[in-house]
Amino acid sequence: MLKLFCISIIILSIISAFGQSTLEAPHQNISADSGVVYRLFATRNMYTFIKLNTRNGQMRQLQWGTESQYRLETTLSDISRVYKDEEKNGRFFLYPTTNIYSFILLDQIDGRAWQVQWGKEGERMVIPLY
Repeated sequence: MLKLFCISIIILSIISAFGQSTLEAPHQNISADSGVVYRLFATRNMYTFIKLNTRNGQMRQLQWGTESQYRLETTLSDISRVYKDEEKNGRFFLYPTTNIYSFILLDQIDGRAWQVQWGKEGERMVIPLY
């Protein structure tokens, strides 16, 4: 009886350990070409991507679907983060966070950063972190 009890405890412990989730940031599949103007960043929502203009930090939220009513491209931020003469391909990059709706936008030249939140209209925002 004691042997059966010990085996049950071990099995339950193993099942419990595998059932725990981690808060890892999602892996990004990024092109190795640093000279591109636009990059698509996957979100944890399988239907939503963020399109980043790597020259100036402007972003669009893209949603795809099998039915046309679910497909859209909408503005996430149309504010250029640099002056026109400071634009450079690959200057801006998005880093995922453990929050499904948030990314960090980084200016890879001067180090400024913003919290980017995508979502439904009224929930989207870009907030400076500096």
